[in-house]
Amino acid sequence: MCGIAGLLTKDTGSLWSSVGAERNVGKNDQGLITDVIAAIATRMALAIEHRGPDGAGVWSDPESGVAVAHRRLSIVELSQAGHQPMRSPAGRYVVAFNGEIYNHKELRAELQSVAHEALGSKTHVWRGHSDTETLLACFDVWGIEATLTKVVGMFAISLWDTYKRELHLVRDRFGEKPLYYGWTDAGTFVFGSELKALRAHPGFSNPISREALALYVRFCYVPAPHSIYQNIYKLEPGCILTLSSPEGIPLSPPVAPSRLSAGHSLAGGGVKLRRWWSLTDAVEFGAMNQAVNEFEALQVLENRLKSAIGLQSQADVPMGAFLSGGIDSSAIVALLQEQLTRPVKTFTVGFEEASFDESPHARAIAEHLGTDHSELFVSASQTQAVISQLPQMYDEPFADSSQIPTHLVCKAARRQVTVALSGDAGDELFGGYNRYFWGPRIWSHIAWLPYSARQAFCKVMSRASGNSLNQFGDHLQIARPAEKLQKLVRSIRFAHNIDDLYMNLVSAWQDPASVVKGVLPGVQNPVFDTMPTNGLERDQLRMMFRDSTTYLPDDILCKVDRAAMAVSLETRVPFLDHRVAEFAWQLPLNMKVRGNVGKWALRQILYKYVPRELIDRPKIGFGIPIGNWLRGPLRDWAESLLSKQRLEQDGYFYVRPIREKWAEHLSGKRDHTASLWAILMFQAWLAEVS
Repeated sequence: MCGIAGLLTKDTGSLWSSVGAERNVGKNDQGLITDVIAAIATRMALAIEHRGPDGAGVWSDPESGVAVAHRRLSIVELSQAGHQPMRSPAGRYVVAFNGEIYNHKELRAELQSVAHEALGSKTHVWRGHSDTETLLACFDVWGIEATLTKVVGMFAISLWDTYKRELHLVRDRFGEKPLYYGWTDAGTFVFGSELKALRAHPGFSNPISREALALYVRFCYVPAPHSIYQNIYKLEPGCILTLSSPEGIPLSPPVAPSRLSAGHSLAGGGVKLRRWWSLTDAVEFGAMNQAVNEFEALQVLENRLKSAIGLQSQADVPMGAFLSGGIDSSAIVALLQEQLTRPVKTFTVGFEEASFDESPHARAIAEHLGTDHSELFVSASQTQAVISQLPQMYDEPFADSSQIPTHLVCKAARRQVTVALSGDAGDELFGGYNRYFWGPRIWSHIAWLPYSARQAFCKVMSRASGNSLNQFGDHLQIARPAEKLQKLVRSIRFAHNIDDLYMNLVSAWQDPASVVKGVLPGVQNPVFDTMPTNGLERDQLRMMFRDSTTYLPDDILCKVDRAAMAVSLETRVPFLDHRVAEFAWQLPLNMKVRGNVGKWALRQILYKYVPRELIDRPKIGFGIPIGNWLRGPLRDWAESLLSKQRLEQDGYFYVRPIREKWAEHLSGKRDHTASLWAILMFQAWLAEVS
C-alpha cells in the first residue's frame, strides 16, 4: 500500500514564480525545470507520507513537463527492488502504483512462457519479486487494458508512456484505492491518492464546488466523479483516464463515464476516458447465467472465497483480520483460519454502550475458531477524542460516523500487523442491509394508498414515542429500532415509488437545495440515472446495484482506506475479488434475501464453521451513539460549529433549517443525527482547510 502524486504541465513559467525559483543566466534551463517539477511532485507526495512511511521516490521528464512521486509502505518485496517510480523492462513505461496485485506470481509464470520482443527473451531476468515489476512487464508485453483484464487486485496507477508521451491514470474495478485528478486554476494537471496531495501544489487555489457540497449534504459523502473542489474529480472505478502532453490539457472535465459499458470511451479536449471494467456488464451477464442448483452454487461461492482469501493473505509482513462478530467478518476469518496452521490475529473494538457493542459476539466467535484475538475497549471520551482528527484524516467532508470506530480498530491492529483483511462489501453483494428486505416489504403494504393518505399516515406515525417504536422494533428484531423506524417513516412520507423510497433512505437531507446556498433543487447522484437493462427487475437488486456503485466505493471503501492509511495499515477486501463479486450477481435473489434474513448464501457457508447460535441475531452495524453525545458531551463543540453567526459568516448554508433541526434534536423529539453530523463534519473540515 502506498501513495502517489504528480503533475503534468505545459506552463513551466508559472511554476517558477509559484515556488520562488529564479532563472540563473548561463544555467541549463532544462535542468532547472526538472528540479522545479520534481520538487513540487515530491512536496505533493510528502503531504501523504502516512500512506507510505517506508520510502520515497520521484521521476520527472522536463521536456514533457511531467513528474511523478511515490510514497511506499513495504508489503511485498521489502528491498530496494520494489522502489518506485519504476521503469518497465523495455523502458517504455514509468509507473507509480498504489495497491496490490494478488496474482502477480501467476502473471510472472505466464510471462515466462511467452517469447516476446519486449522482454528480450523467453527467460526474462527479474530484479526482485515485487508485483510492481510484474505489472510493468505485463504492460510491455500485453498492453495496458489486456493486462488489466488479467489482474486480480486493488490499485490506483499512474503510468507515463515515454513513447507516446501520454499519462494514464487507472483505478481498480470497485474503487478500493482512491485516485483524484484535475486542474489547478493556473491550468496544471495534478493527481494524487488524497486531496491533500493536490492542495500541496503551490498553484492550487480551487474553490469549493457548491454542486458537490449539495451531493455531500444528501449522501454524507461526495460521490464520484465529484470532489469537494471545482475542477478536481475522483476517477471512477474501472476507468482509465489518458492525457497527452503538453498540448490539449483542458480546464474542464470529461463527461462522467457512468453510462459507459466496458470497452467504451469518451474523448474531447485532449482527454480520453475509457471504462475497462463495468459492473453493469457483470450484472447483465449474471442475469443471463443464474445459478439453479443451490448446493452447487454454494460450493462455487465457498471455493471462490477461499481462493480470494488465500491470495490476499500473502504478504512479507505480519497479517491479520478484523472481526466484528457479524456475518461478513466472521466468514472471512473462518475461511482464513482454515487455510493457516497458526492462529489468525483478529481485532475488534468494544464500547461502553451495550446497544453499540458487538465485542462479546466477536470474542465468542474468536474462541470457537481459535484465533489470536485482541480486543480494544474504548471509553466515550477516547472515542470522542478522535473527532478532532477526522478533517485531516478524511481530507474531504465525510460524515459516516462509523469512521470513528473504524479508525480505532485500525489503530489497534497496526500495533501488531501491517495488513488486515476486512469483511466489507458483503452487504452490497449478498443482501445484508435492512433496507433490502424491510423497505420493499413495507412499501408493498402501503403502495396502494394515495400519496396524500401516505403522507397523513406517516405524519401520525412520526409522533409516536421512542418507547413505542422500540417495542415495535423489538418485535421485528431490529437493533436500535426507534432511530431506524423514524428514518423509515420520514422516507416513506415523501416517496412516490420504491425508487424514491430508496433515495430517501440513503439521504441525510432529502432536499439539499433547502440547506445549501447557490444550488438548484433536485440534486441527484448522476449514476442513479443509469441502470443495467437486464438483471435488476426486483426492487432489492436495484438497491444493491446502486449501493455497489455509489455507497460502497465512495463511503465504505473510502472510510476504511483513510482510517487505515492514517496509521499506515493496509486493508484488503476478499469479497471484492472480481471473481467472487461477479459470481454473486449470478445468485438469484432468494439465495441472498429470504424472508426477513439477508445474506442467506453466506450464512450457509459460515454455519459449516461457526454454530448458528453465535451468528443469528439482529444486525447492529459498526456505529457509536453520536446522537446522544451531541446532546451531552459534544454539545458545546457542536453549538460552536452550528451557531447562527458562524453559519452566516461561512456563507455555505441557510441557517434556519439547521438551527431548527438542532433544536429538535436537543429536545429529544426527533433524532437528526445523520443530517446534523453532515453539517458538523463540513464545518469542521472547513475550519481545518481555511
